[in-house]
Amino acid sequence: MAHPTMVEVRDALIAKPGKPFDLRARDSGDRSLFPGKREARISLKKDAAVINELQDKLYANRDRALLVVLQGMDTAGKSGVIRNVFADTSPLGMQVEAFKAPSKTELAHDYLWRIHDAVPRKGRIGVFDRSHYEDVLVVKVREFAPADVVEQRYEQINSFEKHLTENGVTILKFMLNVGYEEQGIRLQERITEEHKRWKFNPGDLEDRKLWPEFMGAYEAAVQRCSTEHAPWYIVPADSRTRRNAMIARIVRGALEDMDLSWPDPGYKMEDFDFS
Repeated sequence: MAHPTMVEVRDALIAKPGKPFDLRARDSGDRSLFPGKREARISLKKDAAVINELQDKLYANRDRALLVVLQGMDTAGKSGVIRNVFADTSPLGMQVEAFKAPSKTELAHDYLWRIHDAVPRKGRIGVFDRSHYEDVLVVKVREFAPADVVEQRYEQINSFEKHLTENGVTILKFMLNVGYEEQGIRLQERITEEHKRWKFNPGDLEDRKLWPEFMGAYEAAVQRCSTEHAPWYIVPADSRTRRNAMIARIVRGALEDMDLSWPDPGYKMEDFDFS
């Protein structure tokens, strides 16, 4: 069975900039792109290998960067995406940042200060496990900032991302759309499975009680911040295997769109004595 092309995956998952967006219309268990898990695994393996090859060229040129933003409710699989999509990629060309609650020093600056500092250097792929969008998601739902302050941030984020794209950073933003029932299963796994127990946080259950509010916040963030320069992709995340395969397709496509080639330093064999 033929794997879906990057364009097909991109078109199926994108939240079209400037168009109305309804998160409820996005099925967290959608399997239309990869009906079978076997096909998804094969596609992921091939794409992970190509991502590694293209990242080598990106690192060699060092004139552009790729930023992958991962957002999703707890258990949506952000770390799983990083582990699988970039399984073959050399750590030398990777930057991964997991954003937690801001420190006192970070709170003493504007909310984008710590984000800008973590943007990948040219030549690298950067991955954000959570991101600046926490400031219009959890901050909004938990009312850590006044509503009028949160309202200002959507356009501030758009301007910040446009600044990055105009300065050589390609941005891919993925919302890992896990369903309410599936999240419940995965949270229970974190208690019952020994190797996952360290991940369990009782606070996750408090966020679960606010599921409708969080879904409303995600819908607003996608609606307001899916732009031509940095669109959002809504990834069905109930299937871990399919989730990873879909994201790998888009990451590979973004690197291929850069039309990367090996740089020529201008050296010639005859210019040197190898005897």
